[in-house]
Amino acid sequence: MGPEPQSGPRALLFGTFPGRLFLASTTIRLLLALLGSLVTLPAFTEVLAAVATLGILLSLGIFTVRLLRLANRRLLWRVRRKLIISYVFMGVIPAGLILVFFLFGGVVMFMNITTYLFKDGYDDFVDEVRVMAETSAVEIERSGRVQDAGAILGRRRANVQERYPELSLALVPVQPSESTASGVASVTAGPWRHVPPPSVVPAWVVARGEFAGTLAVIPPDATDEPELLIRAAVPVGRRPGARYAVIVDLPVDQEVVERLKDKTGIRAGDVTVRTDVARPIVGRLRSAASSFFRREPQAPAAATAGANVMVLEYYDWQTGMADRAHVSLDVRLRDLYSRLSSAGPKVRNENFGDVILLVLVIVAALFLIIQIVALVMGFALARSITGSVHELFMGTERVRQGDFTHRMKITAQDQLGELASSFNEMTGSIEQLLQTEAEKKRLEEELRIARQIQMSLLPPGPLLVPGLEVTALCVPAREVGGDYYDFLALGDGRVGVLIADVSGKGTSAALYMAELKGLVLALSQIYQSPRDLLIEVNRILSDNLDSRSFITMTYAVIDLGAATLTYARAGHTPLIYLPAGGSDGVQVLTPSGMVLGLRLDGVQEKFTELLEERTLTIAAGDVFVLYTDGVTEAMNLDSDLFGDARLSRLVEEHGHLDSSELRERILREVEAFVGEADQHDDMTMILMKIEHVGAARVAEPVAASRVV
Repeated sequence: MGPEPQSGPRALLFGTFPGRLFLASTTIRLLLALLGSLVTLPAFTEVLAAVATLGILLSLGIFTVRLLRLANRRLLWRVRRKLIISYVFMGVIPAGLILVFFLFGGVVMFMNITTYLFKDGYDDFVDEVRVMAETSAVEIERSGRVQDAGAILGRRRANVQERYPELSLALVPVQPSESTASGVASVTAGPWRHVPPPSVVPAWVVARGEFAGTLAVIPPDATDEPELLIRAAVPVGRRPGARYAVIVDLPVDQEVVERLKDKTGIRAGDVTVRTDVARPIVGRLRSAASSFFRREPQAPAAATAGANVMVLEYYDWQTGMADRAHVSLDVRLRDLYSRLSSAGPKVRNENFGDVILLVLVIVAALFLIIQIVALVMGFALARSITGSVHELFMGTERVRQGDFTHRMKITAQDQLGELASSFNEMTGSIEQLLQTEAEKKRLEEELRIARQIQMSLLPPGPLLVPGLEVTALCVPAREVGGDYYDFLALGDGRVGVLIADVSGKGTSAALYMAELKGLVLALSQIYQSPRDLLIEVNRILSDNLDSRSFITMTYAVIDLGAATLTYARAGHTPLIYLPAGGSDGVQVLTPSGMVLGLRLDGVQEKFTELLEERTLTIAAGDVFVLYTDGVTEAMNLDSDLFGDARLSRLVEEHGHLDSSELRERILREVEAFVGEADQHDDMTMILMKIEHVGAARVAEPVAASRVV
């Protein structure tokens, strides 16, 4: 998860920039407040206080950002939480929003339909009252006698008494003077218990011609609690200047509420009207014998909060001022839907709306089931994925700590299971590679020790023989090789010079080289003749060497006192000889001879027959070069060989140099020829230069030189 930020309060306040800024700003603000309570501060302190406040806000903002980052890192570090949150945002929240959208849309549609149905039913009552007032006015007009109004209104009242017990009618003069002039006062029919019958038609109604709507009035048995009623006022006669008007009142009482419910399926509940701007009057519709309002000190919005509310316009009878009443509506969705669907077509004696509702219920149930299944599958998938990721994380941690034996549990036959299997195979491969690497290091260490041992078998230091300058070189192609050279003190001032090449490379060749060294060291003290020594070595090796191995070898004996060099060659590379002065050129000496150690019938006799020994007379300035095929067979990238001719030419051109300089010259030429190509064989070379002959014989053993 990375390094955690400083989390202690002390570290946050004193160890971070926003913490120090917060402390400094808060201190300045407190000091200014304290000083301001004691003395009057100068004007510039207001700027300082503003800067301190800005510092506090800035530090709090930085703390908030860091807190959000820390919460985000700790909350969303686990992949499981990320997947779950992603699934919630992609699956659960959209589904929830869709559900809320449809529910909200359904509620809005339900409220609108409810309001429409109730308003439509209520308007039917208003229309019915208006029609009753119109027909009464027409009948009075047709009678032509105002005195008959009482009988007409009574008859109208009797026709609807069973339906509307509280329905009241009245014939009211338009102007107060009309009752005096005609001798007919107001005529009423009905109980008029809700309010006293009007004595005159207000001017605003006269101006409108007629009126049908809702009023808010104060019943006679209440002081200031208004009541809603439906009133219609229609003039008697349509000509201008009508003297009377028929007024019909229908109190909105419990009887009307029940009839509205029977007609629309909706029951009216609490009703809120306002008698003035500051004080609303709230009530519930009750029986016709009592007021259906009660005073409560609360606003209309609070009274109707959470309910379906219809806004009903009502008027003040005296002034004509209009206001709004809020009527809460109580309806059951099932009843409303049944009422709406009953008007639709039938499907096998079932309402088409009920069939649609059933389909919608089935679809909703399927949606809910699918959402639940998707939610469960999402959490299961998140757990499966994150479980595998956690196992992989723990596995990599174990591997990072060096435990390559850890294996993941394969619990699923899917891509995650394949991932776990691949991880197990990877850790197994790494474990095998580490074992192989450890084994390789062990072998390399053993080869390094073997190389040290092999190098110790070569001559340990410079050859100190008066009259003879000798330099040698041995570069194995691998850690150990099969090339071998040596210098042997033979007594009487004679020195044995040996160079050999065991077939092959590596450990087996090095072991045969060690065996050869032991044989030569022992036999050189017995056999003075190079030929005799090689014959005996061949006899011994042919019984001990592997049938696929052999050894090439050149052995020479230098006698400075007698000024001779006697040598024999057992299948080895030629011996290069440059006489003193170089006027005669380089001689490549190749006496006959077979390789050593062959395990074939009759090869021993053949070896003795072919082996040739030669003796040269040496003089001061003579140069002799003995080498293995690793020098002349060195290849470049084009697979060209360095060759004996190139080596002979180098010896001829630079034979005047001392032996060490000549060796370096040859080595540089070989390296330049090979270039970037790999060395494929051991390179060994001995360079001898005769300084003088006839010197006193050396009784002490000679030392040998080795250059690697």
